[in-house]
Amino acid sequence: MGRSVASMGLWLLLVPSLFLGWAAVASADRFHDTSSNKTSSSGALFWSTAKEEVDLLRNPQAQEDSTEAVANDDSDGGFSSLEGMLQWAIGHSDPAKLKETSQAVQRLSHSELKQRQIELKELMEKLKMPSDAQLMQIAIADLNNSSLSLEDRQRALRELLVLVEPIDNANDLNKLGGLAVVIEELNHPEPDIRMVAAWILGKASQNNPVAQRQVLELGALSKLMKMVKSSSIEEAIKALYAVSALIRSNLTGQELFYAEAGDIMLQDILSNSSIDIRLRRKAVFLVGDLTECQLENVDKAELPFFSNRFFLKSLVDLMASDDLDLQEKALVAIKNLLQLRTPEPLVFKDFCGLDGALERTRQQLQNLMADEYLKDYAVDVESLRSEVELIFHRKMGKVIRVPT
Repeated sequence: MGRSVASMGLWLLLVPSLFLGWAAVASADRFHDTSSNKTSSSGALFWSTAKEEVDLLRNPQAQEDSTEAVANDDSDGGFSSLEGMLQWAIGHSDPAKLKETSQAVQRLSHSELKQRQIELKELMEKLKMPSDAQLMQIAIADLNNSSLSLEDRQRALRELLVLVEPIDNANDLNKLGGLAVVIEELNHPEPDIRMVAAWILGKASQNNPVAQRQVLELGALSKLMKMVKSSSIEEAIKALYAVSALIRSNLTGQELFYAEAGDIMLQDILSNSSIDIRLRRKAVFLVGDLTECQLENVDKAELPFFSNRFFLKSLVDLMASDDLDLQEKALVAIKNLLQLRTPEPLVFKDFCGLDGALERTRQQLQNLMADEYLKDYAVDVESLRSEVELIFHRKMGKVIRVPT
């Protein structure tokens, strides 16, 4: 295995004794006085490997991005310095035993004390925390092990999910051979494995052009889009999250997305009321992203998709949802679409019934404003709804004033 959890645990238990014994000659009572008030400063030491008992991911059920973020803990879970580890050791030791140890050390001879110092130095060398790159290499090596158990494979993927959070680590993943390994996991027969693999790709690619390009070049987009249609809703949600992260503000990725019939995929999700609400939210959010990107690239030809009346109606129909989040995302997408050149305002009015939908939404939000807990959010959504209504009326006014 290369590292023994049991031996590491033994060394860790020895830290208070070794450290306090070494320092007690100078001030034995000082440690006793401060140790009782000392608090832990760095959590617990753990190692990122599927082959050991301690799991790197402390909170695997945390949400993923602005709406779904994993592991919001700021600590890296290990000791970043000698001081940090010694503080942990003091904070997790029995004050009575510390005093006893310090008194015993005061009786040591100079040579014995010197030997303790050497032992402590050797201990610190053995307890050095691996770098993030080393931790990623361990997890990647685990995933490359064909005999790895399903549980350990899941654990290795979860470790990578945390490690790719910093953008530098995400960019290093490909250099270490990890991207290809994770993409291969998209073919695993177990849905949970595919789900976490997709999650990693989405996390690494989010707001990261370098990782976006790397993942796209390895051909993962097509696999992810197929996974969006999975019967496992969790797999579908994470796959759509990854697709969205891959093509966000990325024109090359968007071209590949449309080439794979991404517009049809989105329309199918938006128009199917029986689909999980979380998947529909992500689909609408992606539409908002795509239309915003189109607005930012005015020289780029607008896609027929944005003028498709059935697609437009499916968005307008979402405004009738009881889910405020879904309503808000639909309003953002409609606001962007109204500012494009090609969608006909009369289609919004006559075919989609946007004016009626806006009025019904206004009435619904007015009712929600009476709710103490929903009032602030309802006010924000009403502000957005009013903005959409203003843009719509302006666009309709231009149509009415056009000479015949």
